[in-house]
Amino acid sequence: MKLAIIGGGSTYTPELVDGFARLRDRLPISELWLVDPDPERRRLVGGVAKRMFAHAGHPGIIHVTDDLIAGIADADAVMLQLRIGGQRTRQSDETWPHELHCIGQETTGPGGLAKALRTVPVVLDIAEKVRRHARPDAWIVDFTNPVGIVTRALLAAGHRAVGLCNVAIGNQRRFAAQFGVAPDRIRLDHVGLNHLTWELGVHVTGDDGVERDVLGELIGPQLDETARQIGIDARVLSLQHAIPSPYLRYYYAHDAMLDEQLHEPTRAETVMATERALLEKYADETVVTKPAELADRGGAYYSDAAINVLSSVFGDRGDVQVLNVFNRGTLPFLPDDHVIEVPARVTAASIIPDRVVPVPSDLAGLISHVAAYERLALDAAIHGGRDRVTHALLAHPLVGQIDRAARLADLLIAHNADHLWWTA
Repeated sequence: MKLAIIGGGSTYTPELVDGFARLRDRLPISELWLVDPDPERRRLVGGVAKRMFAHAGHPGIIHVTDDLIAGIADADAVMLQLRIGGQRTRQSDETWPHELHCIGQETTGPGGLAKALRTVPVVLDIAEKVRRHARPDAWIVDFTNPVGIVTRALLAAGHRAVGLCNVAIGNQRRFAAQFGVAPDRIRLDHVGLNHLTWELGVHVTGDDGVERDVLGELIGPQLDETARQIGIDARVLSLQHAIPSPYLRYYYAHDAMLDEQLHEPTRAETVMATERALLEKYADETVVTKPAELADRGGAYYSDAAINVLSSVFGDRGDVQVLNVFNRGTLPFLPDDHVIEVPARVTAASIIPDRVVPVPSDLAGLISHVAAYERLALDAAIHGGRDRVTHALLAHPLVGQIDRAARLADLLIAHNADHLWWTA
């Protein structure tokens, strides 16, 4: 198969390449195309990627290019891992909201809206080219944040697409280690929106083949350790009888998180330092495996998640994975065409949500609130305009005041004018 990675010059790409090399029997790649506009990134990341394939004895050929059409021509699948404006815009997303006492984060709150506005038009343009130049049955696999909004943009435009996040697979791997079983013996009742999810059940299949729900252990005897791992107050887990995504700390501990952001380096600054170190490693011709420093880059298990979904599609396996897909009535309190993050069954023909457990009303309320914001955010990303931006911000539960929303809209537009087509 031919696989194209758009944003292939990312310092994260060697993590994917490592997974492709390790799991080649599950995903037989004959051509891997890394597409990126940055010549230095292409040279360094492309170089280490080729060395990694050669070292692993992988027979696939890696091509590195800035030519999008060449990269996607006749591709079987196209992966999107874009950051419009690079880490500089991430640094901006993580700081300008502080002027109005809001969280600065690249997927949640005002910063997340800014990233959506920059990203959606670019992704839709790429997807139209994929429609014209890739294979007719090609899949688009989106890693690009905010995944829920970007994936909905793709699906609403009629593209064959699915969104990936590493929260669920990270939980699966961690629980498997805790209970001493293989990851495929962990089944999660994972429900919500991207970066707004909960584990409502954690099921372990024992050596006897019997499945049991260990959620009570994780938020009972192991409560403090579980809360420490996800960085959320143990009282939240006890009250909800669920394990929230770490991103929910921005909702349940907003003031503490804001204070932390105001007094510590941003995540963008940390990542930029990590990327400088990684690029130095990638320049070393003796480096033929992924560097240990890559673990600090973030995105653990994305390669496994990508290989899982692609191998299931092309192998028509019919297994269940946690993915971002159209709701299709799965959560009855959301529109059918909203994108949710739940277990989904993967076949060659389709990826559709599996049945989920009932969602408690307090969680359903927050999901509905954020879903309403996401719909307004996508409308603003596609159609533009200050009023649409203000409306989306007003609808966000972390903003929710008209004066704040209006002032945040002005800040957002000012900080992102170079990347918003409608302000040009």
